[in-house]
Amino acid sequence: MAKHYERLRQLTLLLFFATLLVYVLVAARDFLYPIAMAILFAYLLYPIEKQLEKWGLPRIPATFLTIIAAMALFVGLLLLLYKQLAIFLTDLPALQNKALLNLDRLQQAIDEEFSQNEPENEHWLRTQLASAIELSGNFLRTVLFATTSTITKFGLIPVYIFLMLYYRNKFLKFILYVVPTERHAKTNCIIDQVSDVTRHYMGGVISVILILCALNTVGLLAIGVEYALLLGILSAIMNFIPYFGTLIGGAIPLFYTFMIQGSPHKALLVLVFFLIIQFTENNILTPNITGSSVNINPMFTILSIVVGGMLWGLPGMFVAVPFLGMIKVYCDHTPPFAPFAFLLGTAGTEEHAFTAKKIIDWFRSKFKS
Repeated sequence: MAKHYERLRQLTLLLFFATLLVYVLVAARDFLYPIAMAILFAYLLYPIEKQLEKWGLPRIPATFLTIIAAMALFVGLLLLLYKQLAIFLTDLPALQNKALLNLDRLQQAIDEEFSQNEPENEHWLRTQLASAIELSGNFLRTVLFATTSTITKFGLIPVYIFLMLYYRNKFLKFILYVVPTERHAKTNCIIDQVSDVTRHYMGGVISVILILCALNTVGLLAIGVEYALLLGILSAIMNFIPYFGTLIGGAIPLFYTFMIQGSPHKALLVLVFFLIIQFTENNILTPNITGSSVNINPMFTILSIVVGGMLWGLPGMFVAVPFLGMIKVYCDHTPPFAPFAFLLGTAGTEEHAFTAKKIIDWFRSKFKS
């Protein structure tokens, strides 16, 4: 009876802690997500800053130059996107009217095909599309004319990155002070591995997105899609979100080409193009650039993205996977949590994996028989 009561008490405390943690993450999201993003970008920029120090620059100017160079690249891409968004929003009323005309033709064809002329269904598609375009326009205007609060949050990220890079030795010493001496070697190993995993993941994702910006834009221009540069960049940026990013990114130009530009032929080409891009990104770019740095299986990758989106929105979807990778590294080196590391990882399903070798062997066995 006493053991049962103790077990129940532990589960209650665990549930209480989890509830409190979720509440804190949601309540303090505006404070926490800029710090979380700064941690990831600090890991990304650390090798550059360290190299500048090796060349003889003191830490403060080395850190400052690293952040300025990164911000120059980011601001350049942002200004390019900003100009394209401004042009798009200027043309939005005309594009909306064009989309509604195309939709009227589509609904008329559907009604003629299925002999449905009910008054209540006559303008249903038009109403839904008008609402969707209006929501999209409001969202883009919100992005374009960001509030002071939003600018402040993202403006603090470079400051956080600078402080994290400058005080990194202090943070390391603090951790070693907290951890018992006999665990210092294992702690240093965990920190090094977390740094390596995060750096490779962030560097790989940024590289893939820059490559996709070019590929998407060139492909959409070749097909003849309007606003190819804007749609290409937006589609590439969506790849910050694993798995869902490619689907969301491809849906944007597909929807535009079919519903607004009114060209089913071009929409079909866009669909085929993004299927090729998805195959290239999943099988060539990401495996060779990002690799299996976080080593999280797809099930928990998707779950972490969903939970991150529920807690912090888009920033949560972006930071969820690398932070889950950090947690897995800790679990890998902590025996009591080894079962959780196994659960999160990709090991244990090798016999069921769908590989090229298995496909070839299957065809060989069929032809031999």
